[in-house]
Amino acid sequence: MSGSHKTLHLLFRVSLLLRRGIQQNAFTHPTMEKPYILATALGAPGGIYRVFAPVIEKHFTIVPSEEFVQNRERFADKIRAVFVWGGALKADRSLLQLLPNLKVVVNGGVGVDHLDIPMINSFGVKVCNTPHVVDNATADIGMALLLASARKLLYGHNFSLTHEGQDLPESSMGTDVSGATLGIIGMGRIGYKVAKRAQGFEMKILYHNRNRRKAEEERAVGAQYCETMDELLRESDFVMVVVNLSPQTHKLISAKELAMMKPTGTLINISRGLVVDQDALVDALQRGVIQAAALDVTYPEPLPRGHPLLELSNVIVLPHMGTHTVETSQVMVERMVTNALAVLNGTQPPDEVKV
Repeated sequence: MSGSHKTLHLLFRVSLLLRRGIQQNAFTHPTMEKPYILATALGAPGGIYRVFAPVIEKHFTIVPSEEFVQNRERFADKIRAVFVWGGALKADRSLLQLLPNLKVVVNGGVGVDHLDIPMINSFGVKVCNTPHVVDNATADIGMALLLASARKLLYGHNFSLTHEGQDLPESSMGTDVSGATLGIIGMGRIGYKVAKRAQGFEMKILYHNRNRRKAEEERAVGAQYCETMDELLRESDFVMVVVNLSPQTHKLISAKELAMMKPTGTLINISRGLVVDQDALVDALQRGVIQAAALDVTYPEPLPRGHPLLELSNVIVLPHMGTHTVETSQVMVERMVTNALAVLNGTQPPDEVKV
């Protein structure tokens, strides 16, 4: 046999062996179907942005909630996880009753006040969130609101857009942040990171919390504990609310608390809208009980056009943008995937929420 024929013969045998190997592998190791998850359609209003699709689709088959409604019989038995991002998809009893093989509801973000955890658990379904990944971004937005309000940045921006003269009016003067007193209500992970940032501005830091921090933690950020919230409200130039929403914190800041603040004080809320009585806040701002407010959270979100808070020049209102960054959102989605995979693989998820 010539050399060329030997080479062709060898190539043929190799090809045959490879083909057999592929067929055998396909027979003995069938392609595993990715687990199905229910979520608001990626890129749809209230859904996870399309840019993060590869993070999820690497591990799961996504069933958009709109498609599920139209084809319940096809998907109901397959769905094993629900991804909640924002408020578009409701993980309520009526939904859980349709999903017999559901194992976990994963929330994007730390707040789970919109989830009935005992009810979900009663179906044998775990609840997870993404707590630690949002801390820095939320603390950043808190300081951004404080600075923007104190220095009247929105006023300055609008003046640049619409001015007819060169002179700034007396009312455009802001207030110093450096050396001012910041009172933090809620010194958990995020509140503590706010304190670290405020320390860089040489602020005096007061805090009130259910549990006092360790002495070394207080010294590290120069924070002073207030036994009562009343004391903090009376002494602070800026009051920042950083608590979870619960029955105990529902309308924690109302007319009584606002009246305790300095007339020159500013209220900053980066927790949940319902922690502050908005009607009382509108009244306090209109009557000059406090000087200003800066809010990342309201109820509802976003506020409807024409809401009294939006008509006030001494208020900054954001549509809940505390975690709204590329980097934080990416990590949140990755953490949601990690939690879901852990539950589906029968291991303890890192961020299970228990009540």
